[in-house]
Amino acid sequence: MDKKEFRVLMKYCFLKGKNTVQARTWLDAEFPYTAPAKSTIKDWYAKFSRGEMSTEDSERPKEVVTDENIKTIHKMILNDRKLKLNDIS
Repeated sequence: MDKKEFRVLMKYCFLKGKNTVQARTWLDAEFPYTAPAKSTIKDWYAKFSRGEMSTEDSERPKEVVTDENIKTIHKMILNDRKLKLNDIS
């Protein structure tokens, strides 16, 4: 099973009123080698408790890396080798 399918099962357990321990026990019994970790189940339960019912994972923000950005930062560092990271950002 993939992560998305496990999220749907965790949501099912949440909506059925099972707590995280019961959900973990059930998932471990059904999928002993691939069940999500206890911390993952707790994180998703917390999300569901806040009313966020989507099972889609929020992806990491895309970093913007362009040749122009690289050249600009490179020039900044060459001009001042003691430049701090906070000054660059």
